[in-house]
Amino acid sequence: MRLKTVFLSVLFGVTSFLLQAQGVSQQYLNYIERYKGMAIDQMLRYKIPASITLAQGLLESGAGTSTLARKANNHFGIKCGRAWKGPYVLQDDDERNEKFRKYRSVEESYEDHSRFLQQARYSSLFDLSPKDYKGWARGLKRCGYATNPRYASLLIDLIERYDLDQYDKYKSSKLHFDYSSIDRQLNSESLPSHLVYRNNENYYIIARAGDTFDLLAEETGVSARDIRKFNELPKGYRIQAGDVLYLERKRKKAAKKYKDVPHVVKAGESMYNIAQRYGIRLESLYDMNNLPADYAIQVNDRLRVR
Repeated sequence: MRLKTVFLSVLFGVTSFLLQAQGVSQQYLNYIERYKGMAIDQMLRYKIPASITLAQGLLESGAGTSTLARKANNHFGIKCGRAWKGPYVLQDDDERNEKFRKYRSVEESYEDHSRFLQQARYSSLFDLSPKDYKGWARGLKRCGYATNPRYASLLIDLIERYDLDQYDKYKSSKLHFDYSSIDRQLNSESLPSHLVYRNNENYYIIARAGDTFDLLAEETGVSARDIRKFNELPKGYRIQAGDVLYLERKRKKAAKKYKDVPHVVKAGESMYNIAQRYGIRLESLYDMNNLPADYAIQVNDRLRVR
């Protein structure tokens, strides 16, 4: 038994030495082995080279070890953008606290990556052969997928170092992934996390029954204190279902489309409700209308919001 243990230890040591000598990582090899079938499947469905998908996954997620990959199943560093209506996490990137998409599974991340590349800005890539990984790598950089000036060369190096282009030759796959549920899960209310909406260049969620500031802070990455502050709520306030809760500090004015378009007060509205509706600070709403802080609005009052 002891000899077998010694033999295995020696074998592991020799293998590790050989991998290091070749400039490859066992962690990267494990990632490739785990997700190559998924990358091939995506290639057959979307015509994106499997080598590119794998190389981007390796690079963007650190072979599945990055914070985004572990906490959000985000293997491709995709940020929210205006079209994203699903959950997100905050992480520093080019700027502080940028919003990155959050997925229920790695399968969702791979599927969304393929869909993401269907945007018009990447359309030129699909004129290339699925076997032209160098053209794809350079095209991704040219189309603005990443800001790193070495992005294309990093992808090409990974593909050649790990022989990833071998997976571009597949014409069929024995592995079949079920994406039918993902169609319903991506950007849908079936996700357990809150949908994130956008208003007046600001992100917000709509509270559900049972929500607390601490639970929302854990989900969104925005502290409970900041959620209260951004929404001008007192410390003892208890969240109600249907509350609009902004995740950034609100603007001083409503969107440009409301210029010279006053808000006509309706029954049951309050200054606070109106401020939340337009994504503006309550104090600014009072200031724009030259109203004292104790003013009680009346039905049919006309309020400037910009």
